[in-house]
Amino acid sequence: MENKNENNKQNRNNDSLVQNNKPAKNEKTMNQTVEKKMTLDDDQRVKVLSPSMLVFKRFIRNKLAIIGSFIIIGMFLFAFVGGFVSPYDESQVFMGYESMSKEYASVTKNKEFRYTIVEGKDFPSAVKAEVILAVKSGENQFTSMGNVYALTKEGENLYRISLMDKYATATIIRGNANIKVEDGKTLTEGVKSAFLAAIEAKETNFTVDGVTYQVSQQGKEYSLGVLDDIALASHKILDAYNPDTKLSIDFKLQAEKAFNEGKSSFEADGVTYNIELEGSSATIYVNENGNRVNYAQLSDFVVAPIDNDVFLDVEFKSLIQQAINNGETSFTHADAEGKEVVYTIERKNEQYTVKADQQTQLIQIYEEPSKSHWLGTDGNGMDIMTRLMYGGRVSLMIGFIVVAIQTILGVVLGGIAGYFGKWVDNLIMRIVDIFYCIPTLPLVIILGSIMDSLKVHPQVRIYFLMIIMGLLGWPGIARMVRGQILSLREQEFMTATEAMGISIPRRIFRHLIPNVIPQLIVMATMGLGSIILTESSLSFLGIGVKFPYASWGNIISAVSNVHVMTNYWFVWIPAGCCILLTVLAFNFIGDGLRDAFDPKMKR
Repeated sequence: MENKNENNKQNRNNDSLVQNNKPAKNEKTMNQTVEKKMTLDDDQRVKVLSPSMLVFKRFIRNKLAIIGSFIIIGMFLFAFVGGFVSPYDESQVFMGYESMSKEYASVTKNKEFRYTIVEGKDFPSAVKAEVILAVKSGENQFTSMGNVYALTKEGENLYRISLMDKYATATIIRGNANIKVEDGKTLTEGVKSAFLAAIEAKETNFTVDGVTYQVSQQGKEYSLGVLDDIALASHKILDAYNPDTKLSIDFKLQAEKAFNEGKSSFEADGVTYNIELEGSSATIYVNENGNRVNYAQLSDFVVAPIDNDVFLDVEFKSLIQQAINNGETSFTHADAEGKEVVYTIERKNEQYTVKADQQTQLIQIYEEPSKSHWLGTDGNGMDIMTRLMYGGRVSLMIGFIVVAIQTILGVVLGGIAGYFGKWVDNLIMRIVDIFYCIPTLPLVIILGSIMDSLKVHPQVRIYFLMIIMGLLGWPGIARMVRGQILSLREQEFMTATEAMGISIPRRIFRHLIPNVIPQLIVMATMGLGSIILTESSLSFLGIGVKFPYASWGNIISAVSNVHVMTNYWFVWIPAGCCILLTVLAFNFIGDGLRDAFDPKMKR
C-alpha cells in the first residue's frame, strides 16, 4: 500500500515537471516567431530605408557608375594632389647640354680698302670716299673738305695718304706769277724759284734743303705745301699676336712692301723683322736670343667670330688661312681649356664658314619618357606629367564653376517662370529662346579674338571663359526646372503652403526646387563632361586657356603638325586619355544617378 502511494506521488511530481517545462517551450517558440518576423526579405528591408539610402543603394548597384566614381576620384587626386607632390613647376623649362656642330667664325677674302690711321690724326669718312674715287680714276691728288690730299702708291692695293700743309699759293696771269704766302709761313727765295720752276715744268713735287714740297693745281691756282702722312690704305690685314701690341703705320707699310717684293726681312721703327711667306699670307717674327717669336700675321682674309663675346687669337686665324691656302677642309686647334677641337671649313662662293662641335645649352624639347620625366617633355621643354596635373585643375575647375553658374541661373529663372506663369513665364521663355538662337562657337571665337587684341592676362582670361560659358548654357536647365514646377505647383502640398501663408520665395526654393534636385543633379553630372570637352576644343583652337597656364585642351593643341603627332605620341595621347576618361566617368555617374532617382527602376 505504501509502495502504491509512493508511485502515485512520483507520477504527480513528473506531471508537475512536465507542466513546468511547457511554458519554457512556448517561450522559445515565441522568441523564434519574433526573430522570424524581424528577418525581412530584401524587398521589405529596402522599403523601410530613407530616400537618400534608397538612392545610394540603387546607385552602387550600377557597376559603371562605381567605376566612374573611382575614375573621378583618381582624376581629382591626380590634378589637385599631384601638383603638390610633383618636384617641378607648371611652367618650368628644362635645359640640357648637347654636342652639336655650330658656326664658330666666318672668313671672307677682303676686297676693300682698310685704313690704318696715324695716331692723333683726323681722317673723316668723306676723305675715305674720295680716296676710292681717286684710286679708280688714277689721280695722285684730290681735294676734300677744303684740304688737299696726296695719294702715293707703294704697291699693289697699297697707298699712302698724306695731307698737304699749305705754305703758299701761286696764280699765273699772262705769264706773270703772283705768289701769296700763307699766314704764319715763310718761304726762301730758293723755294719760290723752285716752286715757279715746278709749275712751268708741270711737276708735282720738288726738294729743297732736304724738304720735299708738293705742288697741286686747282683751276688756275697752284698750291705749295709739305705732305704729312695721316693714313695707309691697303687690302691686306695685319694682326699682332699680342692683342696689347699696337702696330705703327711705318711697320705696316714696310711689312706690306716686303711682302709684295718677296723679301725675307724688313726694317721698321729701328727693328729688323723676318717675314715668312705662306701663299697669300705671311707670318712676321723676330729672333730673340736665338728663339723665334711670332710678332704679327699678314693676310687678305677677314676672320670674324659669330658670337661677339668670342675672341679669336692670331694663331687661330693663321691656322684658318693656312687651311684655306692649302685647300684643306678641317684643322685642329686647342681651346681655352687646352682641349683639342676639330674645326671644319665650308665654302660658299667667296665666303668661308668655320664650324666646331660645341657643348651647347639647349631646351630639352620632345624628350622621350624617362625616370626624370615619366611622360617626357613637350615642345617648350616642360614636363608633360606636371602640365597634365595643373591642366587637370584648370579643366575640372572650369567644368564645376561653369555648371554651378548654369545651375544657379537656370534654377532661379526657371523656378520663377514655372511658379508665376502667365506673362512672367512668357517673358523668361522668350529670353531662353533668344539665348538658344545665339551661335555659341562664333561668339566665343569673336570674344577670344577681342581678348587677344586687348592682351588680356591668361589668368583673367580663364575667368572670362568660365563666365561666358556659364551665361550661354543656362537655358536648358531653366526649361527643365520650369516644366517640373508647372506640374508640381498644382499639387496638394503647394495648396497647403499657400493656405499657411508661406512667402512666395520660400514656396519656390524650399518646397518646389527640392523636388527638382534629382533631375538637376543628373543634368549637372552629365553636363560636366560636355563642359570639359567644350573647354578643350576652345583651348585647342587657341581661344581658350592660354600659355603658360595649362589645360588638357591646350596641351593637345601643341600637336600642330603631322611630324609631332606621329613621332611624339607622348605629347598628346596622355592628355587625350585624361579627357576621355573624365568625360566617360561623368557620363557613367550621370547614368547611375538617373537610374537611382528613377522610382520605377527594377530591383
